[in-house]
Amino acid sequence: MGIRPGRDHGTGLSRGSRRILGIDPGTVVTGWGIVEMAGSSLIHLAHGTIGSSANQDQGSRLRRIHGGLQEVLARYEPEGISIEKVFFARNPQSALKLGQARGVALLAAAENRVAIHEYSSAEIKLAVVGYGQATKEQVQKMVASLLHLSG
Repeated sequence: MGIRPGRDHGTGLSRGSRRILGIDPGTVVTGWGIVEMAGSSLIHLAHGTIGSSANQDQGSRLRRIHGGLQEVLARYEPEGISIEKVFFARNPQSALKLGQARGVALLAAAENRVAIHEYSSAEIKLAVVGYGQATKEQVQKMVASLLHLSG
């Protein structure tokens, strides 16, 4: 479909662990990452993007996101997904399109009977960085550190 894996460390689930798919929805690029929680450890399994062309119509973009997430869900069989709650954007058109991409992600999870966990941006930042107003760069740096990702 259109998934581009960034890094992949296999699909076998370790005993006593939980696998979660994190989704960062967007209509041009939707990001995803799979982590496994084993005890107090987080293990990065894979991450990637589902991209579309700026000249595609909205329906084609949403179909591509749905198909890409279906591939990821089938391959890694997570127990749940984690996705950001709806927020208020300055641009209503951008918020509407983001909501559509988010809806497609929720549909893919529901079709696969995967638990859905929604968190506000501040909750995610607080959990990852320890500060609810952290910048995107601070979150990225901390995620890379926690999951032992390089460059």
